[in-house]
Amino acid sequence: MGTDTLLERIAVDPAVLLGKPVIRGTRLSVEHVLGLLAGGWTFDAIQGSYPGLTAEDIRACIAYARRLVEEEKVYPIGA
Repeated sequence: MGTDTLLERIAVDPAVLLGKPVIRGTRLSVEHVLGLLAGGWTFDAIQGSYPGLTAEDIRACIAYARRLVEEEKVYPIGA
C-alpha cells in the first residue's frame, strides 16, 4: 500500500478533536497512536486495546508523521 493511499486514512476536521489529525471515522488521534508506538507498544498490543484499528491505520499514522518530518526545514544555530 502506497503512502498516498495510507494518508487517505487520516482526517483533519475542526469539529473533531479541535482539528487534530485522527484516523478517519474515529476520534483516535495520530498523536496518541504515535505516543503508544514511542512507548514501546506493538501493533498487536494497540489493536488489542483498539479492536477496530487495522495495521494499515497504524501505518497511516507513521506515514503522516514521516510526511511532516519530510517537509520540515531545519536551520542549525551555531554552537
